[in-house]
Amino acid sequence: MTDAPTTDTPPHAGQVLVWDIWVRLFHWSLVACVSIACVTGFLLDASWITLHIASGTLAVALVLARIIWGFLGPTHARFADFRPAPSRILSHVRAQAPARHLGHNPAGGLMMLGLMAAVLLLGLSGLAGLGGALRTGPLRALPYGLGEIALEVHETLALLLLAMILAHIAAAILESHRSRENLVRAMVTGSKQGRPGDHASRPAEAHPRLALLLIAMLAGATVASLPQDDPTPARAPVSELDPTFAEECTACHLAYHPSLLSAAEWHVILGGLTDHYGEDASLDAETTARITNWVLAHDASTVQSRPARLFAGRLDTPTGSMTETGAWKDLHEEVAEAHFLRAPIYSKANCAACHADAETGWFSPFHIRIPRETPK
Repeated sequence: MTDAPTTDTPPHAGQVLVWDIWVRLFHWSLVACVSIACVTGFLLDASWITLHIASGTLAVALVLARIIWGFLGPTHARFADFRPAPSRILSHVRAQAPARHLGHNPAGGLMMLGLMAAVLLLGLSGLAGLGGALRTGPLRALPYGLGEIALEVHETLALLLLAMILAHIAAAILESHRSRENLVRAMVTGSKQGRPGDHASRPAEAHPRLALLLIAMLAGATVASLPQDDPTPARAPVSELDPTFAEECTACHLAYHPSLLSAAEWHVILGGLTDHYGEDASLDAETTARITNWVLAHDASTVQSRPARLFAGRLDTPTGSMTETGAWKDLHEEVAEAHFLRAPIYSKANCAACHADAETGWFSPFHIRIPRETPK
């Protein structure tokens, strides 16, 4: 980092360095990260979640670094330069010819703070959703219900951020027209034309070494706080299938994890094996009893996983097809019908073709890979 000039705004024409290189890098890097997060979150399927999380995490890191620079950076990088108090914002908006600010004007400063707050809240809600609902990350100990709420908040905040971004773009266009200058170009070059009557800013000296030290300490503390291992969270699906259950079920299809169904549904399915989806899958009494006892001990009520909450008790009838439920259809609405019929998938019931962890009951979005079509 380099120190920016500490002199006040000159009262005469001439190019003035307003946005230092770090403010510009922050701005355009944040634009890139938020764009990637929006595309992967709103337009692409769950298999892109790793890129979505990476871009969102980097966006949060950028905002935290910008907050530090907002207290230790040069004049126009500092939050004190615009102070978006309500009276100052109203005065600026209502004035027929408001004083021109080389840095953020009060309304622009408020928008900047709002966008930064939205990014931070999106990061926090996303982290809570990953922990509570998807049982991964440093907050995996959160209750499932809280994780589900966090995911809903995350989606709402994402829509709010999109609306704020559109308002920000519209305001930049309007302010460019009103002030007769290209604000987007200024954020690229860092310079603006000084004019007589510009709002005077109190000069401030940058402290780049201290800022870099604080940013490094924050990054180090974050890394140190992350779990060093990957313990199985409480009330996770049983990790190993009962050998008898696995042997009997995989003779015809995937051994569906017991946490995907409620106890009532397992009772009906295992009690009707003589007509199991049109086939006679009956077993001897001892084997049936063993499998029944095992699946009931590990049914949906025993775990806190998203598949268990989505599918348990959601079948139209206890012997209905899971792939016909609204929950299944909502989760797979972005997958073309033809994909399920091609090799090597062949059927909607072949979960393991796309979900590497299907037999574990997790169905984590991190393990979704839709295979390429293979020749028959």
